[in-house]
Amino acid sequence: MSNITIEGKSLGSKRKLFEDFSVPIEPIDSGDGGVTLRAVIESTVRQQVGAFHKRQENRKFIRVLTERDIDAGTEKGKIDSGGDETRLKKVDPDQAIATAIEAFEDGLFLVSIDDQQCTALDSQIFLTNDSRVTFIRLTMLAGG
Repeated sequence: MSNITIEGKSLGSKRKLFEDFSVPIEPIDSGDGGVTLRAVIESTVRQQVGAFHKRQENRKFIRVLTERDIDAGTEKGKIDSGGDETRLKKVDPDQAIATAIEAFEDGLFLVSIDDQQCTALDSQIFLTNDSRVTFIRLTMLAGG
C-alpha cells in the first residue's frame, strides 16, 4: 500500500484549491504494484467523504468558542458554535465516486501524477510514497 499526496489547483489561479493531504492507495491485483487512475479517484473521494462525515458529526455538538474562533468567524462572515443538526448532510460515497468519474470523463478536471497527465481511467500507473497527484479544475468560458 502506498500513501500519495493529493493537491488541487485551478487553471488561472496561483492559489491552491485546498491544503495538500495524503491518501492510502492499494495496488491492483496484478502483483506488480500498479494502480489505475479510477482507483486513485475512488480512494481520494472515499477519503474526502469520510472526512466530510467526520466534520458533520463534530458539528452536532455545541462548543465553546475561543477569541481566535470568533475572530476567524467574523472574518468569514459567520460565527458558528455548532449544535445545529438541521444542516447536517449525508453523502453516499458510491454516488460521489460516480459523479467524480463522470466529471473526469466530461473534461471538468484533469489529473496529473508526478507531473504526467493521466488521460485513461483504467490504464495502469505506478505510484511511490513520494507520488503527487494533482487535480486540476478547469474553468469553462461563457459564450464560447
